[in-house]
Amino acid sequence: MELSEVVRRRRMVRRFDPDVPVPEEVVRELAALAVRAPSAGFTQGFDLVALLAPADRDRFWAAASEPGRTDAWLRGVSAAPALVVFLSDPGAYLDRYAEPDKGWTDRSPDRWPIPYWDTDTAMAAMLVLLGAEDRGLGALFFGVPGPRHAAVLEAFGAPAGRRVVGVVALGTEAARVSGSSRTRRRRPLDEVLHLGRFGVS
Repeated sequence: MELSEVVRRRRMVRRFDPDVPVPEEVVRELAALAVRAPSAGFTQGFDLVALLAPADRDRFWAAASEPGRTDAWLRGVSAAPALVVFLSDPGAYLDRYAEPDKGWTDRSPDRWPIPYWDTDTAMAAMLVLLGAEDRGLGALFFGVPGPRHAAVLEAFGAPAGRRVVGVVALGTEAARVSGSSRTRRRRPLDEVLHLGRFGVS
């Protein structure tokens, strides 16, 4: 598809068919798109943990879900045959920007009012979402509840210092359900784009 069509068609899928797998080769292709994401200082400080085996996905949901939760969202999304967990690495950015060509020798996170380790990781996730649409797959980006981050990192042996930015579920859409876009309008361009100064369109 043309890029503009992919962007227009992309939407979040919340009900997946567990019987239609996502081949590992396709996940690798999507990960290859992710590594092309913009990256501050070309740090490339993110990792992707792909969960394709049922036992791995079960381990994720056991770690990520609040005990006793059994709502429709969880039933629909946990049926996805592939999950990709996006982890950022703040330390990689602090190290990179302490190198001679950057010159921040103190490695202080206070120099980063915007945590680009998370920003770059989110851009990588967006490329996976667009790549999934281009391949005819359904996809959903979702977050892990804050109190469950440590359990997810531990469940998959993530190195110390990694942060869970989000997860992309991949698969074939089983049923279409509406999200917030059903009750909230998309902001028109003239309301979003400001020319020269805020409030001028």
